[in-house]
Amino acid sequence: MPRFSIIVPSHGVAGRLSLALDSVLAQSYGDFELIPVCDSPGSPAADVAADHAGQDSRVAPVNSPPSAGLSGARNTGLRAATGSYVLFLDGDDTLAPGALAALDARLTETGDVDTLYFEHERTPWWEGEPTNPAVPLLAKTPAGVFSPGQAPQLTGVQLPAWSAAYRRAFLTEHRLTFPEGRFTDLGWGGLVTVAAERVAVLRSVVVRHLLRRQGSRLNLPGEHHHQLLDQVELVLTAGQGLTPERSQALFEQLFAVVLKTASRPERLPSGHRAFFRRAGKLYRTHRPADFRAPGGSLGVQHRLLASGAYTAFKALRGANRKASGAAERVPRPRMLRTRLRYARDLRRSLDPNLAVYCAYWGRGYACSPAAIESKARQLAPHIRSVFLVEPDAVDAVPKGVEHAVIGSRKYWEVLARAKYLVNNANFAEGVVKRPGSVHVQTQHGTPLKKMGVDQSTYPVVAAATGSFAKLLGRVDRWDYNISSNRHSTQMWERAFPGSYEALEYGYPRNDVYYTATADEVARVRRELGVPEGKTAVLYAPTHRDYQTGFDTGLDLEAFCAAAGEDVVVLLRAHYFYDQGRAKSSGRIIDVTGHRSSEDVCLAADALVTDYSSIMFDYANLDRPIVVYADDWEVYRETRGVYFDLMEAPPGPVARTPEELAQVFRDGSYAGPESTALRAQFRARFCEFDDGLAAERVVRRVFLGEPPETVPPVIPLTERVPAPAATLVRS
Repeated sequence: MPRFSIIVPSHGVAGRLSLALDSVLAQSYGDFELIPVCDSPGSPAADVAADHAGQDSRVAPVNSPPSAGLSGARNTGLRAATGSYVLFLDGDDTLAPGALAALDARLTETGDVDTLYFEHERTPWWEGEPTNPAVPLLAKTPAGVFSPGQAPQLTGVQLPAWSAAYRRAFLTEHRLTFPEGRFTDLGWGGLVTVAAERVAVLRSVVVRHLLRRQGSRLNLPGEHHHQLLDQVELVLTAGQGLTPERSQALFEQLFAVVLKTASRPERLPSGHRAFFRRAGKLYRTHRPADFRAPGGSLGVQHRLLASGAYTAFKALRGANRKASGAAERVPRPRMLRTRLRYARDLRRSLDPNLAVYCAYWGRGYACSPAAIESKARQLAPHIRSVFLVEPDAVDAVPKGVEHAVIGSRKYWEVLARAKYLVNNANFAEGVVKRPGSVHVQTQHGTPLKKMGVDQSTYPVVAAATGSFAKLLGRVDRWDYNISSNRHSTQMWERAFPGSYEALEYGYPRNDVYYTATADEVARVRRELGVPEGKTAVLYAPTHRDYQTGFDTGLDLEAFCAAAGEDVVVLLRAHYFYDQGRAKSSGRIIDVTGHRSSEDVCLAADALVTDYSSIMFDYANLDRPIVVYADDWEVYRETRGVYFDLMEAPPGPVARTPEELAQVFRDGSYAGPESTALRAQFRARFCEFDDGLAAERVVRRVFLGEPPETVPPVIPLTERVPAPAATLVRS
């Protein structure tokens, strides 16, 4: 029997789960079992847990459906636990170094106590000093083992479930489990303390709790706040027969939570009067004899609740509330007349059949927004689509696609009234997120390099990013965020913390890699000027944050000469550069200005790149990829990366121009080893790309179909990529 069972629910925190699990496995004290509780086999968190289980036999994952909630997950973990003491850890929290050793030492001193409470740190998600809110409460307790009656203020109501270690035999004896519903920590803490007889305290930090940027889900508006009263009634009923001191402390702390909710009507969209009435009835039923209400405004609230005076309570609440807790949303078009028109349009009703699209800050009709727009015209023809473009991109908008020039009167009008807004970057700072509108963030690549707030520790990148506060303000507009693989889902969760829903549907722009025909591939090659019968190698280097301007980083003429007579190079610079310095000449075809990176990929028989995310998209074609990593160490240190590409490349890695030419000259770029590496890479990063991504988005977002009815992802082994022009794949 292990000393500790550590239960870690993981719903919605897959991006940080590995940090939580690693903090346990890194403990100097090793007599424990670690029980991650995952949604289902194959979920993102389950994959993380399975990886850890494969590396350490002490990790024993179990499953609990999301519908069971936090209480169901913890109870599932409890049923699986075999340790002497049980601890709980949220999936985005960590154990402090040395925590288990400190707990073991304290329990050795105290003997078998029912509950051992300890301190915890609440760590701001971004900036600020950690706080330790348990210190004032635990400081008033006796030094050794004590009964709850000796510390009546320690009711359990003010402490989360992960702020104590619980003797498993005690929990089993009293049949203690987490109550169903929301606010389960309050119910659990109260029930445990009511039942406990021997208690002790450890005055050191055991858990480091990460405060989420979007705050506690419990504080969001919703009908779930009525469940608070269920938990309060449960604890009050269990606490009947306590000593007067304990009863009064328990009652006062419980109704402090109730009044906090009652005084915030925004938390209850409906039924606020019903909440107040039920709370008042509970108050009168369970009020201890000789209970003395606190002084000041809080005492007045107690008396109003006891008497059921809802109208007076509402008036008092209004008098006490300070003005304007929400940030003012001010549209910021530049011209006065446009600002006035935009403000007027914001007062008009949303157009339920209007969708607005933008890609790469208006550079043209491209990427996933274009793929979704095209599919929406097929599946949802009742929805009017307007694509936003810069003036110099108007001529490239396909015939039949309605557009609006960025900054124009029409631009601000459609942004003000559109029900659906789709972008692969972000809309302008002044765009207002209206209630009822739906913002879809499609992203434009799989993250190898650090993104979003993860860039903050890399000075060169952070300086170019600008205000992270403004970035997160834009993230708050997202309702959906599209992902092409579970790696992306987890990294977006870390880089762009928000309350959006992740749609693991694949990138719509990658659909064409499974739908394009041989004739379409041949047409694109002709348009780009690829000579008949030649092997077209796409060279797509990424942007270097520590460089200014574009540099190919490779002598392409020399590469062609060394790689073989049949090789031509398609040069595509990063989209930051409208045109690379190298012009089309001889065997070098500059395709940087071509509007569609998907067309360029279809035309290429092989890809050479450094660290560009184009490799993840191109892998869908199952054609050879070579990584040219002449400055990997510098890039990794200055830009930051999420994984070591050198350990898991999509094909051969070349460090010098000579090595790069050699893999083409001897054919190893397309050999068996290259094929094996690409297969592993595709399994990890082409997980949801199957040619149906745009259809899934349109059906779910525009047509409102439930998630279970959208087309399922086709298994990788059953997908047929678009054919290459000259290369016969193995």
